[in-house]
Amino acid sequence: MFRRRTFWLLVGLLALMVLILAACAPPGGGEKEASGELNLLCTPQVEWCEGMKAEFEKKYPNITVNFVRMSSGESLTRLRNEKDNPQFDIWWGGPVDSFIAAKQEGLLEKYETPAQDKIINKKLMLDPDKYWAGIYVGSLGFATNKNWSDENGGWVPKSWDDLLDPRLKGQLMVAHPSSSGTSYTALCTILQIKGEEAGWEYLKQYAGQVNQFTKSGSAPARFVGAGEAAVGVVFSHDIVKQIENGLPLILSFPEEGTGYEIGGMGIIKGAKNLENAKLWYDWALQPETQELGPKYGAYQAPTVEGAKPSKPELLEVKLIDYDFEWCGKNKKAFVDRFTNEIAGAENLKK
Repeated sequence: MFRRRTFWLLVGLLALMVLILAACAPPGGGEKEASGELNLLCTPQVEWCEGMKAEFEKKYPNITVNFVRMSSGESLTRLRNEKDNPQFDIWWGGPVDSFIAAKQEGLLEKYETPAQDKIINKKLMLDPDKYWAGIYVGSLGFATNKNWSDENGGWVPKSWDDLLDPRLKGQLMVAHPSSSGTSYTALCTILQIKGEEAGWEYLKQYAGQVNQFTKSGSAPARFVGAGEAAVGVVFSHDIVKQIENGLPLILSFPEEGTGYEIGGMGIIKGAKNLENAKLWYDWALQPETQELGPKYGAYQAPTVEGAKPSKPELLEVKLIDYDFEWCGKNKKAFVDRFTNEIAGAENLKK
């Protein structure tokens, strides 16, 4: 009798221990639930940054995303200034030229993850040393105000040389390459199409056509649509967004070929919330994440298998063989030369 009572007492104690251990175990099959903060440096338009913050927090409700929206050039400068005390955990968006420069300057953290296996073109869209990954693709185009075009016989620019047309004197609006990745992509496109010597001569004439330089790369589409200038040089997906917003714009592409961006992301060296930065990185490379863009007015093409592009026609144009490595390694030198010899960066239009 005593033995039987002892046996059942031991069974009861074991059952109680199992219940206690189950109650104390972390959720998610033994994985610690993600929590805390994530400090995001976000380069695309604010609407998309806000949307991505909301979507990530929906997936990880115990993580709060704090983001600051900055243009590509501003972002790189900020990271340089904070190198010894980084304030951001991950940088998301903007042409990879800037990420190549950031890697070169020791500003990014290496990260290898199975999520990178989904990338369509690893040679172009993934750093060989795994310091950055591509998250979208976009091509450069020309935005022409439809009313101005109608007044000029339906004319729209169809080549880079058309931007030097006398009709566009004081009627061209572009961003400044010191602050804008879009404008730096245009600058580096011209240097590759024309060669450096002829390219810099062209850029002097091109700058002479400009009404005003803007801070943001997407801004010229808005200003041209509002009639403040006749033509802007902008990524085509940003032009499409403004057309869908109702602005009177015509999208055209240079016949000799156009440059394009691969938008990148990278974890910041010394990130204070490293594990959460890795979660964002992996999440951003999922097909369903890359298909979120159009929901927030972003029509860039995805970079991973299984994600469907919303506007495939934007890449069905003549693209140059854009040398991202060359443009990235020479970014500081080219931007400094443009700023010092051609056009300063004072009073940029916001």
